[in-house]
Amino acid sequence: MAFASNSGGGAMSDINVTPLVDVMLVLLIIFMVTMPIQSVPVDVDLPQKSLNPPPQTKDPPDPISLRIDASGQVFWNNTPTPVTALQTMMRTEVDRDPTNQPTLEIDTSDDADYGVLAKVLAAAKNAEMAKIGFVQN
Repeated sequence: MAFASNSGGGAMSDINVTPLVDVMLVLLIIFMVTMPIQSVPVDVDLPQKSLNPPPQTKDPPDPISLRIDASGQVFWNNTPTPVTALQTMMRTEVDRDPTNQPTLEIDTSDDADYGVLAKVLAAAKNAEMAKIGFVQN
């Protein structure tokens, strides 16, 4: 006979692994619960509350409307403008009154190229424009 039954009095060769699996699962759950959650801190500079806000003596200047259409053409207050001239124009607006800058309102077409928008934002950053907003239609 090729297979022997355990009735012959020999050692049983099969190991019951069910209790071992149960213990391992309990240990896994214990380690998962007790393991500290690792978090990465993110530094955020939030504005602080001021008890005495500075007085608003000047009226804010008119906002600058900047539109980017699907072909990549940029319009400064509805006037076609090359992207290379934007930084100079923005710098001129900032230099008029650095403490009372106009708001740059950017309106982009849904099909506009992101590269053109990136160039516009880089020009605004290099011109030190502080007030930039996006218009949603």
